[in-house]
Amino acid sequence: MSKAFTKEQDDDLDDEIEADATIPAGTKNYITPRGYARLQAELKELFNVQRPETVKIVSWAAALGDRSENADYLYGKKRLREIDKRIRFLTKRLGYAQVIDPIQQPQEKIYFGATVVVNDMEGVEHTYSIVGVDEIDLVHGQVSWMSPLAKSLLGKQEGDRVIVHTPVGEQALEIIEVRYEALT
Repeated sequence: MSKAFTKEQDDDLDDEIEADATIPAGTKNYITPRGYARLQAELKELFNVQRPETVKIVSWAAALGDRSENADYLYGKKRLREIDKRIRFLTKRLGYAQVIDPIQQPQEKIYFGATVVVNDMEGVEHTYSIVGVDEIDLVHGQVSWMSPLAKSLLGKQEGDRVIVHTPVGEQALEIIEVRYEALT
């Protein structure tokens, strides 16, 4: 049977579509210089290190003979497909990324790249940095500019109060500080 009709290719296509679904069509892919450099480094590592090593393993395993029960060959081919899929994704993502340096943003209001300190209804202070969809790190307070929180904050300034619509209900926040810095 032709490979064109195997389930394997359908899964790869579905995964690629899901990976791109994080940015709606027609929307710019804003990213900080640090995020762009991180994606470039990952692409370079995949293309120059991981892919050649995997190709070597697959070639070695293929030379052993019977491929149908050769775990090294089967796993290597699967890993090679995963690497190639990630390379395609990163190449596409970097191709339409728009790098925005937070330090170059206007300082008076909240825009992409801002680090914002807010107080919640209980008086607890939280710090969030508004970054690109490929840079999200909730543990370190880095939220996507497309998130409900960021959308509520964009365009506001220190002293403003905002209502954030979350899955668990509305939350009121007071903006304490807005700063722009090189994100590390």
